[in-house]
Amino acid sequence: MKLGIAQINGVIGDFPGNAKRLLQAYRECLEQGAELVITPELSLAGYPPRDLIFKSQFVSKCLQALDYLASEVKDVPLLVGHVDQNDSGKPGKPFRNAAAFLHQGSIAAKVWKTLLPTYDVFDERRYFEPGDHCEPIVWNGLRLGVTICEDIWSEDFLQRPLYDRDPVRELHAQGIDLLLNLSASPFHLGKPEIRRELMADIARETGVPVVYANSIGGNDQLVFDGHSLVASPDGRIAVQLEGFVERCTTVDLNALPSGEAPLPQPVAAGQLHDALVLGLRDYVRKCGFHSVCLGLSGGIDSAVTAVIAAEALGAENVHGLTMPSPFSSGGSVDDSLHLATTLGIRCDTVPIAATFTSVKEAMAPLFVGTREDVTEENMQARIRGLYLMSLSNKFGHLLLTTGNKSELAVGYCTIYGDMCGGLAVISDLPKTRVYELSRWINREREIIPWNTIEKPPSAELRPDQKDQDTLPPYDELDAILELYVERHLGAEEIIAHGHPESLVRWIQRRVDLNEWKRQQAAPGLRVTSKAFGMGRRMPIVQGFVG
Repeated sequence: MKLGIAQINGVIGDFPGNAKRLLQAYRECLEQGAELVITPELSLAGYPPRDLIFKSQFVSKCLQALDYLASEVKDVPLLVGHVDQNDSGKPGKPFRNAAAFLHQGSIAAKVWKTLLPTYDVFDERRYFEPGDHCEPIVWNGLRLGVTICEDIWSEDFLQRPLYDRDPVRELHAQGIDLLLNLSASPFHLGKPEIRRELMADIARETGVPVVYANSIGGNDQLVFDGHSLVASPDGRIAVQLEGFVERCTTVDLNALPSGEAPLPQPVAAGQLHDALVLGLRDYVRKCGFHSVCLGLSGGIDSAVTAVIAAEALGAENVHGLTMPSPFSSGGSVDDSLHLATTLGIRCDTVPIAATFTSVKEAMAPLFVGTREDVTEENMQARIRGLYLMSLSNKFGHLLLTTGNKSELAVGYCTIYGDMCGGLAVISDLPKTRVYELSRWINREREIIPWNTIEKPPSAELRPDQKDQDTLPPYDELDAILELYVERHLGAEEIIAHGHPESLVRWIQRRVDLNEWKRQQAAPGLRVTSKAFGMGRRMPIVQGFVG
């Protein structure tokens, strides 16, 4: 059988647009000879719809769009993900995460998701009732095992068993010729490789081909990378679709390639680049913006953000602003202008010295008898935030913040200053990853000035300031943050890894104290296994020390 895989990029709640894109993909697969077409999880509704699903007309409009799709599907079936009503008559959640088998102008069968994740960024039990049984769809003499995303994630690939059911084994016990999975699996570094291993194991265990159709696109903080694939019954990954782009491909399951499909982009920095470009592009366009602005400080964070923005949106849609203070070096301004020239983006210079002086003079009567301290440093950051927000308001740009994960973790950022903006592009990149990505960007030629990469990082808010005046070296900071934030280890466990106790306690305290600041931060693009934002829900007011 020739099976079409539609790796498509939908918009949450845009039922007419999603239905149109699904039909385009379906017809593209038909032109390639497909005899059955599979699409990602909730491809008609967009994933994750979150509380939008409770809007009174959301599910009914989804089902109307599903009926329209069904009317357009004739001889070749289409398997499409959608939101369904829970019409079981039993107590439970009002909706189901469903897949509809469309054939001959009607909905021939439905499958409901059985395993509903409630960890990390997922909260599906808030909305959906799980399917209470698994059985194959019988079509054209074949028994099709249809699963939805989490249904195939076995206990071997989770930290501990989360469910008392295994839909794959249930289907396999009933006899299936093919296992299909509709997925919306968000990206984080290393996730495509984990999926390959999972699909290979399932194919070997069941002895049937496994077809995995994953979403691509950016939806709020989540980036979906695609990398749809086909695993042969012997456990080889025979087909691997390109990541971070829409693709419609038809695969002959009776004549799978004999070799192993190449791994996805093997360089971590390359995957990070592609994920951030896709996430930024979709966030801007799906929110109705056409252009962005950002502050260019001459530092590495704003430089990497500018490169990502120019790649995602085109240089003509990126407006930079360099805002030297009395403490800014001439080299920082030169590096900003050099970067802008290389990228072809607009960059204007607006000094903040006069405004800074005016604010200090205005506050002087209240500050009598005090010395200048971090207050005056933050004034400068907030003046820059004012300038950037004014530029955003006047021209309709989306303002990008440029802070990294290391800074955000310990609060080395100014609320209502450099944290102003609508999207935090690199807020899930630790500083060491920012350096890694910058060198990858410069792998063939200088794009980011090498001086920007090699000079000591500085906020330049006081004379001769360096980040390391306040923070430990970034390689040590990031190592401890990974253990504390991503692996959830306590202080004693982190100290046992060889880190100084005083430093561990200081970082732990800084992370905990700055939760209030992070909860006011712009949404950031998730590219690691544990990002600040929707996947990490910490109380601001708490007294736990561990």
